[in-house]
Amino acid sequence: MTIDALGRKCPIPIIMLAERINEVPMRDVVAVLADDPAAFTDIPAWCRLKSHEHVASYELPQGGWSIHVRRNY
Repeated sequence: MTIDALGRKCPIPIIMLAERINEVPMRDVVAVLADDPAAFTDIPAWCRLKSHEHVASYELPQGGWSIHVRRNY
């Protein structure tokens, strides 16, 4: 699943992720597209808080990141 949060300020990308992460099967990865610099650090912090796994963050060619999160429960 890909969540397009480009152009949205934090905490909206995290809220979008929290609302949709349970839609993917256990251990699957969700990609959050975000360009707010706060999302780059806040989404991995949310993962630690909620016991999900921050897999990796990749820079997007147009700016921003694709932040990958694995659902752990």
